[in-house]
Amino acid sequence: MNIAIASGKGGTGKTTFSVNLAYALADSGYSVRLLDCDVEEPNDHLFVQPPFTEEEPVKVMKPEWDEALCTGCGECAAACHYNAIAIIKNKVLIFNELCHSCGVCSYVCPTKALKEKPVEIGRVKVAPENQPFFFAYGVLNIAEAMAPAVIRSVKKYIDPNAVNILDASPGTSCPVVETVTDSDAAVLVTEPTPFGLNDLKLAVGLTLKKKVPTGIVINRSDGTDTIIAEYADRIGIPVIGRIPFKREYAETYSSGEILTTRFPEWKENLLAIFNGISNLVGTRPPPPPEDEGFAVKMGSTTPFSTGDASDYKEITIISGKGGTGKTTIVASLAMLAAGNVLADCDVDAADLHLLLLPTIREVHDFVGGEKAMIDPLKCTGCGHCAELCHFHAIRCNGPRNDQGKAICRIDDLACEGCGLCEYVCAFDAVSTEPKMVGKWYVSGTDYGPMVHARLGIAEENSGRLVTRVRTVAADLAKKLKKGNILGDGPPGTGCPVIASLSGADRVLIVTEPTVSGVHDMERVINLTRHFGIPAFIIINKADLNAFQAGRIETIAKDTGSRVIARIPFDQNVNDALIAGKTIIEYGKGPAFEAMHQIWDTLRKHFK
Repeated sequence: MNIAIASGKGGTGKTTFSVNLAYALADSGYSVRLLDCDVEEPNDHLFVQPPFTEEEPVKVMKPEWDEALCTGCGECAAACHYNAIAIIKNKVLIFNELCHSCGVCSYVCPTKALKEKPVEIGRVKVAPENQPFFFAYGVLNIAEAMAPAVIRSVKKYIDPNAVNILDASPGTSCPVVETVTDSDAAVLVTEPTPFGLNDLKLAVGLTLKKKVPTGIVINRSDGTDTIIAEYADRIGIPVIGRIPFKREYAETYSSGEILTTRFPEWKENLLAIFNGISNLVGTRPPPPPEDEGFAVKMGSTTPFSTGDASDYKEITIISGKGGTGKTTIVASLAMLAAGNVLADCDVDAADLHLLLLPTIREVHDFVGGEKAMIDPLKCTGCGHCAELCHFHAIRCNGPRNDQGKAICRIDDLACEGCGLCEYVCAFDAVSTEPKMVGKWYVSGTDYGPMVHARLGIAEENSGRLVTRVRTVAADLAKKLKKGNILGDGPPGTGCPVIASLSGADRVLIVTEPTVSGVHDMERVINLTRHFGIPAFIIINKADLNAFQAGRIETIAKDTGSRVIARIPFDQNVNDALIAGKTIIEYGKGPAFEAMHQIWDTLRKHFK
């Protein structure tokens, strides 16, 4: 069977669960393949430590400009739906970070001045001799956009005669859609906090839209988990397992050790969960629940207060991987630095509103890209559109037309709205129209105005909605004369992260002293260096592993970054989150003291 392990948000323990489930099953005699599809921040190999013997590049077709053939007509730029091409003084500029390798530009070019050539965007590494299970993972090159292409290459190693465990990326956008597609069951790993519930709802919406039987595993369980259990009962999805919250589990994970070998109860628990997964296979999942939107209120139209700053500085907080405490730190800083503009750029799994409780003042639809449609009355079933679609989003296996050919149809969850099919159809059967992919909001909080957004489930997160959030936040900062913008960035290193940090004045990286935290921090530091942005580093749960914390200090020094704070492992933080509060509101513990020190340090740099 194919089991997709997803989470909605990062940091719920998805990787830990995937790796240890593979060990538990392999040790029990199952034929297992573990495939890490979180290609922006792959972590499974850090725990498996397999002997890689095979490696292959992942290439996509990207345009190459031939100046000698170009007339500067601009048809390529007009046809590009991703703003990846500009014409400046009759010269074509191609922005690689925005290019989606759709092929439209080369198709419409009347002089063939743009030709597609294969460009490497990532790699797949394979360890077929690894024991006790087969292992492979993909890694997307930093600043590349096409994660699904790398995931498809990883999924080529699925064995129909094995239990295939696919570790998905966090969120609900294209990479997760690609991972979940054709799975026999999906396991959603969550935690019993308002964050966990919020992002679980998004993940449930995705898996049920894909009609994949779905079960829930609650990590860091307190034994009751009422907030998750009540939701699961309401929508008709079973909770198939619970993993208790223990510091010794976190310490073992931080060193990269396998929990099933250290704690026998883990193997026993995982085998019971696998039995629950097996019972899901072949069942009919319930219909997707109605999207609840933001659980916040509409409110006051009282003008925002104004400041006296002549200009503003933008601090963007990112993490590389999810679950490092990024959003809780942003919310705490917002309370300590009251009066600034806040921007939640994690539009795929927005959480900042859960702690700051904003009152919405403006709601706007966001149109991003195009939606393609095929008219079955005009389609001849020739399949030309399907042959040329770079995203494998067109299927010609629908009802038959008068000539006995299968009418083509578009998979909305796979389509990225590039518009190539409309150009290539000789029968005018394909049309496109603007697609509403999400909403953005201007809200008020007790700590300053806030701009935030919500990307629709399974929509393509190209970074354009993130850019809108930042643009509106910048306009507010100028208009209201606010001195700072605090931005909560998304996890990973792809398009949304690039859109959230490019042009920022300072980046604050939140990491943790674990093998995966260090690995992901290195990738995101390389991204900030790519854009020439200075980075500060906060080590959360810093006393969890002294060796890994030391590695972070060394890497920071070697890359010209700086560690400005160490937040200790503090049970009060978890207790505060379960209560829906920041550590500042909770008002006690060593993490509370550390947050005050962090803001004092930042304030000195942004006077």
